[in-house]
Amino acid sequence: MLKDFRPVLGILLRFIIMYVVLLFAYQMYLNSFAGSGLDPLSRRVAGQVMHIQNALHYPTQLYDDVKREQVWFYVQKQYTSRMVEGCNAVSVMILFVAFVFAFFKGAKTFVFVVAGLIILYIMNLLRIVGLNIVVIDYKEYSKATHDFIFPAVIYGTVVTLWLVWIKFFALKNENS
Repeated sequence: MLKDFRPVLGILLRFIIMYVVLLFAYQMYLNSFAGSGLDPLSRRVAGQVMHIQNALHYPTQLYDDVKREQVWFYVQKQYTSRMVEGCNAVSVMILFVAFVFAFFKGAKTFVFVVAGLIILYIMNLLRIVGLNIVVIDYKEYSKATHDFIFPAVIYGTVVTLWLVWIKFFALKNENS
């Protein structure tokens, strides 16, 4: 009976191990910057968001709040939102990577993970830009977009990538 569950248990074990290892590594990274303000990756995301918003004619500046480990977006002469560690989407990316590696299929796994991470990174930048634009132009919708719409966008992208991975790569040989 246990033999019937062996493939599923293998996938589950690979997912858990990969997730825990990546989460532990990320937490070590965050701990190395504790007390020095926002971590460099989150700061880089904030800087790229600022450049995109400036290109879209939403004049943006960043203001560091080292004590609270955040960066404020100052857009069109008002504080619109703040960038904290959770806004960099790394936790979502870790979940994505762990799932894809759970269905490991050789070298194409690495290619798909890199492509997926690039897509998720870009989607996250656009998500933050979109939120700041909503706060500036449609303030009455800012809570709903922050709490529901934009999380659905980033998690929807992850689920879509997972479905592509399973349908076209991970289970392709089994369907042939």
